[in-house]
Amino acid sequence: MAKTHKRRKSSRMHGRGAGSHGWGFRKSHRKKGHRGGKGMSGTGKRADQKKTLVIKLYGNKYFGKQGITSRGTERDKRRRINLGTIDKNIESYGKKEGDKWTINLKNYKILGGGEVANKLVIKAKEASKSAIEKVKKAGGEIIVSK
Repeated sequence: MAKTHKRRKSSRMHGRGAGSHGWGFRKSHRKKGHRGGKGMSGTGKRADQKKTLVIKLYGNKYFGKQGITSRGTERDKRRRINLGTIDKNIESYGKKEGDKWTINLKNYKILGGGEVANKLVIKAKEASKSAIEKVKKAGGEIIVSK
């Protein structure tokens, strides 16, 4: 009479060796278990299986130290802009009134980098000495409001 039911390999291999059931080293025939759990678990010392995920999703920010060094360190959040940038993109920043350009940058600090070719009237929160000088030389002014 023919055999109708073949026992599973796992039930036949009880107590015979390393528990690999004929699949070579033990790790290779677990399911996804040896890769760790969800998310970034299993990204340990030998975590080559997550390398592409880390590089694509996190870019260069995953490895190494980032962020503030101490909790007491406040980051300077003031917005800054150079005069050269304003002068290059003057149409997007202000309106022309007569021969002068009026520019409203009330949340910015104006820095003196770059050259000024136009007469500018800038409303700003702060301005550096060099920026004020350059604008005055060009025939404009910076109105600083606190």
